[in-house]
Amino acid sequence: MSDREASMDVIQRELTSFARRARQKAAQLHPELSLVAHSMLDHMHKNGSCHAADLAGHFMLDKSTVSRQIAMLEAEGMIVREPDPDDHRRQILKTSEKGLDLLNGANRQRRASFERRFTDWDDADVAQLAAYLRSYNTADAG
Repeated sequence: MSDREASMDVIQRELTSFARRARQKAAQLHPELSLVAHSMLDHMHKNGSCHAADLAGHFMLDKSTVSRQIAMLEAEGMIVREPDPDDHRRQILKTSEKGLDLLNGANRQRRASFERRFTDWDDADVAQLAAYLRSYNTADAG
């Protein structure tokens, strides 16, 4: 096995571990909220509002999956629906105060966790990891 292949194996293993930890942390914050639902809530908040079709496109999910997640978020009081003034057949989805409280709490917990993990890292290493992650996440996966 080449060094590159060995590195790819490590990257795959570590990113899988990272994803597993993210799902576990999301479940701890709100047991009824899946990581997908939490991600959708965060996306709505960051964009101010959106339509269900926007969520389906952004997360590459089918409409029925998005519909179930939206229904669950609404039942939990995390989002509100408003009529779209430009198209009354559609609804605008927005984060509610309860949803915003959940997101703020989650962000504080994640930040504290990252701070603990990076305590022994110098600023240049943290900046380099941030640059690598940004590059990885913006690369065309083809």
